[in-house]
Amino acid sequence: MNKRGCLVFLLLVSSVTAQISSVPLIRRVRVRVIFPDGTCDLSTHVKLQGSKGSVADAAPDSECEVDFANIPEGNYDLKVSGQNFASTNSIVMTSGHSNDFEVKVTRAGEGSRDDSAASLLAVSAADLGVPVKAQKEFDKANQMIARQDFTKAIEALKHAIAIYPEYAGAYNNLGVIYARLGDREREREALQKAVSINDHFAPAYVNLGRMHIAMGDFASAEAALNRAASSDPADSMTLVLLTYSEFMDHHVDDAIATSRKAHAMQGSHASVHLVAARSFEQKRDRDNSIAELEMFLKEEPSGVRADEARKELATLQAIHQ
Repeated sequence: MNKRGCLVFLLLVSSVTAQISSVPLIRRVRVRVIFPDGTCDLSTHVKLQGSKGSVADAAPDSECEVDFANIPEGNYDLKVSGQNFASTNSIVMTSGHSNDFEVKVTRAGEGSRDDSAASLLAVSAADLGVPVKAQKEFDKANQMIARQDFTKAIEALKHAIAIYPEYAGAYNNLGVIYARLGDREREREALQKAVSINDHFAPAYVNLGRMHIAMGDFASAEAALNRAASSDPADSMTLVLLTYSEFMDHHVDDAIATSRKAHAMQGSHASVHLVAARSFEQKRDRDNSIAELEMFLKEEPSGVRADEARKELATLQAIHQ
């Protein structure tokens, strides 16, 4: 089982700069598709799918990125497909603040260039000894999730757990499905079982963190995401979520420090500069707030968030004049 087999639930929410309305919209969702050889396959197609069907779909641009605009808040599957892909990737996803995502795919016959040790960071040590029958049920469940057949996916995962009770990955994916179905109690039970089996299992901690963010329990989100970051320090999106949780829990110094860690990592993490800017504002440090807004605009020069950041920047600069 590899890292892609363990699902991370994505609950898309509007950014802290979005205007509140009766029908909340996510202004921008950006997806970057990454191939092992660094090129972008022209056959690639990206689809954002909700419980009632496809919400948006598009082909990536020359940078292998797709932007979706004005997506209603909710839970979505992000599917990437194309010619000769090893499989269609189904990622049930959530973001507490940032709506920028990276998806790694592998064509048939290609191996991943990720360091094997890094790949194992997301795999329970106990899961390395999963019986073949349990693994088949796990894989069957992922196929059912891709088809939106959650009832059969749950059945398959329960069969996998009956065969191998210490299957942390299966419990994690059960938690993802229950989150998708809005069953918060079973979601919590499944995810907590996953981390009780393996207390270094980063995907389950991330899912717990996102669950707490959705509930507005930012202290618990911080605790879970710190565990995830400790177990998988190379996962920048965990740091993005942690930055947001720390800010919302009024730990602005921690939010600033974590935002800088996320910024130093590869990938598009412009949103952390917005959080850092607001953190510096709370510290009455306008110079650093201005610097963070300028960095945000350098990384994300257009769009609704950029327009709002420019207004905020102009206000802060006017104070200094």
